[in-house]
This record gives sequence, C-alpha cells and structure tokens, in this order.
Amino acid sequence: MAENKQKPQQNKMPGSSNPGPRGGGNGDKKSRFNSMLVPILIGVAILSIVLVSSGKSAIEIPRKELQKYLTEKQVDRIVIINQSYAEIYIKTDFLDQPEHSRVLDRGLDRFAKSGPHYQYNFPSLEKFVEDLESLQEEAGIPDNEWVDATAKEKKDIFGDIIGWVFPIAILVVIWIIIFRRMSGGAGGGGGAGNIFNVGKSRAKIFDKDTSVKIDFKDVAGLAEAKVEVMEIVEFLKKPKKYTELGGKIPKGALLVGPPGTGKTLLAKAVAGEANVPFFSMSGSDFVEMFVGVGASRVRDLFKQAKEKAPCIVFIDEIDAIGRARGKNANFGANDERENTLNQLLTEMDGFASNSGVIILAATNRADILDRALLRAGRFDRQIHVELPDMKEREEIFKVHLKPLKLEKTLNIEFLAKQTPGFSGADIANVSNEAALIAARQNKKSVQKQDFLDAIDRIIGGLEKKNKIITQHEKRTIAYHEAGHATVSWLLEHASPLLKVTIIPRGKALGAAWYLPDERQITTREQLLDEMCSTLGGRASEELIFGRISTGALNDLEKITKQAYAMVSYFGLSDKIGNKSFFDSTGQSEYNFTKPYSEKTAELIDNEVSKLIDEQYKRAIAILKKSQKGLTRLAELLLEKEVIFSEDLEKIFGKRISNPEDMPMVEAAMEEKEMEKAKPAPKKTTSRKKQKPEEKGQEEN
Repeated sequence: MAENKQKPQQNKMPGSSNPGPRGGGNGDKKSRFNSMLVPILIGVAILSIVLVSSGKSAIEIPRKELQKYLTEKQVDRIVIINQSYAEIYIKTDFLDQPEHSRVLDRGLDRFAKSGPHYQYNFPSLEKFVEDLESLQEEAGIPDNEWVDATAKEKKDIFGDIIGWVFPIAILVVIWIIIFRRMSGGAGGGGGAGNIFNVGKSRAKIFDKDTSVKIDFKDVAGLAEAKVEVMEIVEFLKKPKKYTELGGKIPKGALLVGPPGTGKTLLAKAVAGEANVPFFSMSGSDFVEMFVGVGASRVRDLFKQAKEKAPCIVFIDEIDAIGRARGKNANFGANDERENTLNQLLTEMDGFASNSGVIILAATNRADILDRALLRAGRFDRQIHVELPDMKEREEIFKVHLKPLKLEKTLNIEFLAKQTPGFSGADIANVSNEAALIAARQNKKSVQKQDFLDAIDRIIGGLEKKNKIITQHEKRTIAYHEAGHATVSWLLEHASPLLKVTIIPRGKALGAAWYLPDERQITTREQLLDEMCSTLGGRASEELIFGRISTGALNDLEKITKQAYAMVSYFGLSDKIGNKSFFDSTGQSEYNFTKPYSEKTAELIDNEVSKLIDEQYKRAIAILKKSQKGLTRLAELLLEKEVIFSEDLEKIFGKRISNPEDMPMVEAAMEEKEMEKAKPAPKKTTSRKKQKPEEKGQEEN
C-alpha cells in the first residue's frame, strides 16, 4: 500500500553523447562490386524471359468458337499437347480478318503469326476426339478435308529451370543478407562489409579528421578521475616529460563505478583532448556465434592500433568478455568468450611488444573480472568513478541548466541538497523533466516548484490522483504514512523527513520522502533507527486499527535485507560476532553451498528475527507515547494529502535527539491543547475610552 521511498542510486554522468562517424574508413571511395546486384540481375532476366514467353502464349477459346472456326474451314491444324489441352493453328489467309486481330495485338508479329493462335482446354482426351469428329460432321465437311488432331509431347524447359534456379536464388539471397548483417553491414571498422571480413575489428576510429567535440570542461565533477586520465593524455602530448626521468606510462586504466556515473563520458573527453587516434568499441562487439571470431577481432583491433601508435583503445563494458574464467554460468557449454579473453590478455601484455597503445576500459562489475586482466602490466590503474557529492552535484546542475530558461531567484545549491544519491544522468533527467513540466503549464521560465515536481516524478513515479481508493483504504494509508513520519521524527539517527503524501504514485499508494545524510560509514544505532522508522507504518496500523495490511510489503523487504546484511555481512550481531560472509571478489557467485554451516544459518535467521521484532516493538512503544500527535498528523494528512516537515514541527516541535524526552513533548502538547480549550477572556474597555474619574480610581 504505502512505500517508504528513498533516493535512487542509478547514476549517469552529465553531458550529452556526441557520436562520431564510423571508424575503419579513411575516405576510400573505390568502387566495389555489390554482391546484392547478382540476385537483382537474375530477377530482371527471369522477368524478361517471362514477358517474352508470354507473347507466344495462345488465347483460350470456348467450344462454340472452335466450332465456328472449324465450320468456316479456318483451322489449319490441331495439336494435342501432353494429352492436356489442344493448340489451334489458324490458316495464314484468315489471320488478317478483324476477328483475329487480338492474336496480332499480343506482341511480336512474327511470333503471333507462327502460332499457336488459340488454345482449347478439354476435360477428357477421348471425349475431345469424339467431339471433334461430331463437330466436323455437323458442319458438313467432307471426310477428306477433316482436320485431324496430332499428339505432341512438349517439355516446359523454362518452368524446369525456374523450378531449380528460383529456390537456389532465394537461398543465396538469404545467405548473403544474413552474413552481411552478421559481419556488421556496409560499415564498421576494418571494412567488415562482407562475410570474409566477419573476423575484422568493428572499432570506431576517432582521429584528427573525425574529432570528438567533448573535452574535460564538459565533464562536471569527477575531479580525481579527471586527474588520472588527464595524465595519460598529457603523456601522449608530452612524452619527453616522463621518459627523461625513466618513467613509463601505465599500459591500461580501468574505469570502475556504478552504472552511468560518467565512465563513457570521461572516455569521450579523453578522445576529444588527445591528439592521437582513439579506437572505441564495446565488449559485446567481440562476441559472435562463430568460434574464433572474437579472438580474431581482438587481433585485428591491436594490429590496427599498433599501426597508428601512439593511440588509445577504449573498450566499454569490458565485463562482457572479461568475466573470470571457469566461472561461466553455462558450465563450459561455450568457451568462445574465454578464448576471446585469452587473446585479449596476450595482446595487452604478451610476448610481443605493445608499446604506444594505451588501453582504457569501463565496467560496473569489476568484482567479476578475471584476475589476470587486473594485474599490473595490463590494467595498472583502477580509477573509481563514484556518485557525486553535494558540491559536484551543484557543478553538474550548472552544466545541465545552461540551455534552460530559469527564474532569476532559482538557487542551484538548494537543488543539489534536494538530490542526495543522484548521479549526473539523474540530474540531467531532473533538469529535462522540470523543463517539460514548466512547458506543460505554459510557463515562461522553469521555476523551483517544477524541479521539486520533477524530483518527485522521477523517484516515485507519475501521480495518479484519479485512482479509485475507498475512504477506509485512504484512512489506512494516512495512518501508515503518519507512522513512518512520526517515528522518523522522534528518532535521533533516522533520516530527516522532507514530506509525506498519500497521493498514489506509480505502484505506491503513499510515500514518505527523506533527505539521508551523505555519510561514508554507518553505525549500528543508525541502522536500527532506520529499521525502526521503516516499521513505523505497520506499527501504526496495528496500534490504531488493531489489524495489519499488505501495504508494508516494500518496508518488510527493505528491513529484511538490511537485517541480514547487519548479521551476515557487517558483523553487527553479538551471537555471530565479528564475522562476514560477504564475497567481494565474486568468485563464489555460482557456488551451490553456503560458506557457513546449517547451525550458523539457523543462528543467523534467529538473530535477524530478533532484530526485526525488537525494532517493531520499539516502533509501537514510540507511537503509543505520541499517539495524540500521530492522530493529529494522520488527520492533517487526510485533509491536505501532502504535508511537509514544517507541519511535523508544528505538531511535535523541533526534532529531539533522545526518544526518552517524549513525555516532555506529550506534556507540552497537552498544555497547548488545554490552552486552546480555555474560553477566551472577556474584552475590557480600552483605557482611551475610560472616563478620567474611572482612570483615577484604578490608579488609586
């Protein structure tokens, strides 16, 4: 029913991609024979033969017309073809008559005059012969002038040829189309335009002629990562600065970080800054259904790179081919990926020299990469591209807000504070969504509220104000969300509440927005407080209504994962002790056995249940102490549908650091209610209206 929403952790770096032209081409415009021209010529030839042969075909006539020609003695001869039909030949003297003009109108005159001119289809050969004799008898033709039918076997050579050639031609066309698609079409690096180039590299090449218009100025944030990659660019520009001291540039650098944090954009900036050839391709470009194609493409890529050295080779999503060997989920069913990886390892640092070629790669799954790929000499550096902090988010906002028409009073620092956990791509999405919302409302500039609506839209989903919800359900949702808000407000380490709503968004019927602290480590007390506030929704339902609902599904899923992480990963359980069963290397990804015994597994389950039960009871206890405030908050939420932290401050006062101070808060709230319930004092006459005598008496 209600979801306890947190900020998303999806991230992409700011900036727009500016794809360059396909690599592998150097302006060579030599004419090549197009393989697709062959089936086209065959089709044209077949069509021509059909059209020419259609000029020789006879005109079909009925029995009455055949009888007429026989009676008038116009028929020269009759030939029965393959015992199937009869071809009628008209005497040449009669072809000039108007009734036979249709014969001459069919096409070539010499073919039309030679015949056959007409065709008669009979149901049965014997019946046709008898019918032919009876027709001539009825016409009174003497026996010596009868036209006798002769039999002839005719082979359809053209039809036989079509029957053999046409299916083969179709297969050839399909074969050519499939292999053209599999080899990358007409473009692609290395000229992979036909089936013989399927093993060629498909890397895009960026050089002086096809420069990228993105540089490090377009990459906001990522200060440390930019320093690392800028050193590589500087080495390519000024190699003597490093070689004079005997230093060597790292052979490879691996960009590691969550999805979309700017790894690919950083590589594009390197391509834009460096004045050397830049090869770019994805890890999946090496993968093919043919055995040996991936390794062949790796060899061809490094061959081209060595020819253009010094240069940079960028492989995006390298985990597609760099997964640890022997850990494949297919259990050895296909080792093509491993062969490709072996060839890549050899090319990066093998027996042959590979000087002047610098490898850049990007992945968000560095834990599953093969150890041999990560060793020094291949990828000497791992550059971590993490989520931006508040200062970096402010810089990213400035990049994406440049093309927007903003109101003059808009505070970019405020927007950065409202988006913890957002990446560059999320910020770009917020900026674009805010502009769309402002345009939808016919505004002349993008305002602060548009950005807040855009953040809510991205986090929670689209508002569904017209969703049919009963009054009882709405009341349950209100108390559920009020429970979250109350507990989080009264706990010291819970994330500060931003706002609460009971307007359905996406799949959630209600939601609470928080602004979590941007901390690097989390204590046990902080985790327990967050767990307690998450269980506040269900605790509120049980306390007020005496029953619980399915609306806490999202909450229960979150706290269950959190509790198991506390016990089995972070070592925050007294009975389990300082042990962690987390595998950061990813080597045990496909193991069927757990790294602990059944007794330990039972102990982990008991500890998790104990943690959750304790925090649930704690949430109920906190809500019991502040039940009046909970009720007021829920009723206010039913009235307004959306409430903010200011509304909670009016009800509970400022956030307290210790829940034990709750009785003092309750007493203050009761005192406020008693003051409101007191009758208003009677108004006395103003001193200005009193008579001088009365004023003097009061003074006495």
